[in-house]
Amino acid sequence: MEHAIKPEKDVMTPNECRLVRQTFPLLQEYSVSLALLFYGRLFELDPGARKLFHNDLALQSKKLLDMLASVVESLDNFESVVPRLSELGRKHAGFGVRPEQYDTLSTALLWTFAHALGLDFDNATRDAWRHALEAISRAMKAAAEDPQ
Repeated sequence: MEHAIKPEKDVMTPNECRLVRQTFPLLQEYSVSLALLFYGRLFELDPGARKLFHNDLALQSKKLLDMLASVVESLDNFESVVPRLSELGRKHAGFGVRPEQYDTLSTALLWTFAHALGLDFDNATRDAWRHALEAISRAMKAAAEDPQ
């Protein structure tokens, strides 16, 4: 059976893809409060990250959700979204985003998803989203390290 996202150490299973697809529409329903929770948590974990955001956070939130939607739509063919993630990785490097900040962002997103989804964010769903976010981070960091 062919798998979706192929991270370095593990593979996102069909069940993990299903869990991500199943929960993403629920997250989209809470987009405004989700953004407030996420950015609040991100800046709590990394106060220095605030200076990286020059745009309106509402606009940034829309961009984040749009990017996540693209990834969710591409779970079975992750390579199709890698060029967009690579471009974002290069842009973020230009803004001063450090590689370790991707981990902080993922931590803040998982915390936010847990609060937004409540009981729907069980361990299997958390792991599925963690695998997806790891794949996103790897693609963006690889492009940032090799900005060609």
